[in-house]
Amino acid sequence: MSEYEMISTQRRNLPLLATPETSAGKTYIITGANTGLGFEAAKHFVALCADKVILAVRNLESGAAAQAAIEEATGRTGVAEVWHLDLASFDSVQAFARRADEELERIDALVENAAVAMMGPVRAEGHLLSVTVNVLSTLLLAVLLAKKMRESAKRIGGLARVVVVTSRLGFMAQDDWMAIAEDPLVGIEQDEKLQFNSYALSKLMEILALKHLATLLPVERTGVVFNLVCPGLCKTELIRNAPADYKAELTDLHTLYGRTAEDGSRTLLHGAVAGDETHGCLLHSCEMGEIDVPSWVTDEKGKAMQERLWNALAKKVESIQPGCIADLLDV
Repeated sequence: MSEYEMISTQRRNLPLLATPETSAGKTYIITGANTGLGFEAAKHFVALCADKVILAVRNLESGAAAQAAIEEATGRTGVAEVWHLDLASFDSVQAFARRADEELERIDALVENAAVAMMGPVRAEGHLLSVTVNVLSTLLLAVLLAKKMRESAKRIGGLARVVVVTSRLGFMAQDDWMAIAEDPLVGIEQDEKLQFNSYALSKLMEILALKHLATLLPVERTGVVFNLVCPGLCKTELIRNAPADYKAELTDLHTLYGRTAEDGSRTLLHGAVAGDETHGCLLHSCEMGEIDVPSWVTDEKGKAMQERLWNALAKKVESIQPGCIADLLDV
């Protein structure tokens, strides 16, 4: 399926599969919750009787405005909380995880929605910004909160969920990926063309790494479902850093085919309530989307590629907080 076919055929008016029965009394963390999909998902969770919804945001002022808007829209106060999280800083991710571990009684779902679509050689923590934010910090946060989530799942006798918001656009980067697959964290830095395609490559990295991680952490041993959600083309601020010509093209596609942020957010809620059959799987349009994962991602060579990438990312994450990978896998 081409990128155009994927966009032009996407369904709208998606079902809202989360309900008060699935959400009441629960605690959710949503990154990038001050705008777009994250904001709309947070608003839904508050309206659906969640006990606590953490708006994990880089800009506290914007987060406070989002909190006020959610409270006004839902009529529920004292549920949404604004916490600082800057995924461009590993120190910030670690501080957020420590706070969550200390202050939250439970974590029922971590919805990793925050992302950047920066093109070109903008860097943070020694890597391209898209790689740092979309891949390394996203993985680091999941690793650091996994133990808390395992404990939550065991105590409540249910499932906890890590939802990584990704994009099928990553599959369109196959040729670029194959050029760097042996050493992706280094290879992506060495070609200017790849730097400008770093968003799609970062989304592919998310998919490959999480698929392998899911094999290391079976649900029956951890009680934690890891899944991947592609929300489709949505009318959000994600394209704000795109070059003018590309932004104009995407704006036209938004007008013709784009989902509203509220409609797209329903895919995030689906991931946060989906069953254990979705562990390690791609979801989109509020349903299973594994049929759209190309064979080169899942065949034997693809699985070897997944493992190789996971090992490279795990080594980097372990260097940030020594012992965290062993703790993650000690189930």
